[in-house]
Amino acid sequence: MRLTTKGRFAVTAMIDLALRQQGGPVTLSAISQRQTISLSYLEQLFGKLRRHELVESVRGPGGGYTLARLARNITVADIIFAVDEPLDATNCAGKTDCTSGTDGRPGICMTHELWSTLNRKMVDFLDSVSLQDLVDQQRMRQLQDASAASGSPVRVNVVGSKSAAPSTVAV
Repeated sequence: MRLTTKGRFAVTAMIDLALRQQGGPVTLSAISQRQTISLSYLEQLFGKLRRHELVESVRGPGGGYTLARLARNITVADIIFAVDEPLDATNCAGKTDCTSGTDGRPGICMTHELWSTLNRKMVDFLDSVSLQDLVDQQRMRQLQDASAASGSPVRVNVVGSKSAAPSTVAV
């Protein structure tokens, strides 16, 4: 069981959109160029994301896409399920007729509960990660890269920090 490119590309494109939408609607062609994802593939993915009300399209000159909800209110699970990405480690797609035993009777395979539990844990994990979490990670990475390139430490205000003073992060 593994996540296919459909889910990976959808999450990547949504991070790109969330990072850049403050400047107005983001075009799929711009995301396509930055992330090297086929434009026609992005069109298919964003059609599904729009139908699931994760993104909104803006028509006309200066048009493109924006998030339909705040990034903190969109989870990775929302994105994955919107593009119909199957997250199922079982062999039976959650049914109870995984296999026929040696006696020929249909039944549940010996590892059914293991894979079903893995499915639940994957969904719980993906549901616990918001798009905002991923955007924040990407912004921190960009700050660290810029700091490493300039050779000077980055000063960061940590939201929710007990200290009101900015922290200096040496990278």
